[in-house]
Amino acid sequence: MKINFRETKSIITKSNIPQIDFVINPYTGCQHGCIYCYAEFMIRFTNHKGDKWGEFLDIKQFELEKIKPQKYNGKRILLSSVTDPYLPLEKKYQNTRKILERLVGTNAEITILTKSKLVVRDIDLFKKFKNIEVGISISTLNEQFARILERGASKPSDRFAAIKEIYENGIQTYIFISPFFPEITDYKGIIGETLDYTDNFSFENLNFRPHNIPRIMNVIRENYPEFLSKYKEIQRDRSYWDFLEEDIKSYCENMKLNYKIEFHHGGFSKS
Repeated sequence: MKINFRETKSIITKSNIPQIDFVINPYTGCQHGCIYCYAEFMIRFTNHKGDKWGEFLDIKQFELEKIKPQKYNGKRILLSSVTDPYLPLEKKYQNTRKILERLVGTNAEITILTKSKLVVRDIDLFKKFKNIEVGISISTLNEQFARILERGASKPSDRFAAIKEIYENGIQTYIFISPFFPEITDYKGIIGETLDYTDNFSFENLNFRPHNIPRIMNVIRENYPEFLSKYKEIQRDRSYWDFLEEDIKSYCENMKLNYKIEFHHGGFSKS
């Protein structure tokens, strides 16, 4: 892992994500090495041409005193959009914790999303916010396959244990079932596994991008060859997601869950 230190003028930036006002990305790059990652486009905007996504990390350096909690009252802030706020190196550099410490006192709605068990470290800080939710993202219950998809992330059972501990400390939680791997992601199993410590679920489809298609297809070919033709078909014909969306909607409504389906994000459009 190549480590750099880079000055940044602002650590809280305006968001282009629907229903999110600001995003915080404490780092540039990521240690998880997810084969499906769509954030790889950041390479060309961050002086990392020639570097491989997942093999470098920029530790952002910024003036903490510039963070004014009241400035964000009534807004919604997401940690994070193109990195994970609880990467393994967060344990050493603590950018995420430093930012949260400065934000204490805001009335903003804080949303945290991670694949890391390290998130439990900051339970003491989460309790100081009036409006905060903490979630984990997950694609599969199969820990061996998860290690192939997300080699640097915490294993699914550790993510579940972390979100359960957060819930038991009185903090609102959610599960982000993302990305959804056709024929592989057992969303009903994930819901059943986590229903005791959340009733908030979001769903996002697998996004086929030019840079990740070869990796996705290779992983499917090596681990689920029986589904390879299906994946090639879905890449060409996106109507699969429409049928799946209806199935998820029906299941969640029958279960009386709070849910949000975010399919067709990042280039997909409904047929």
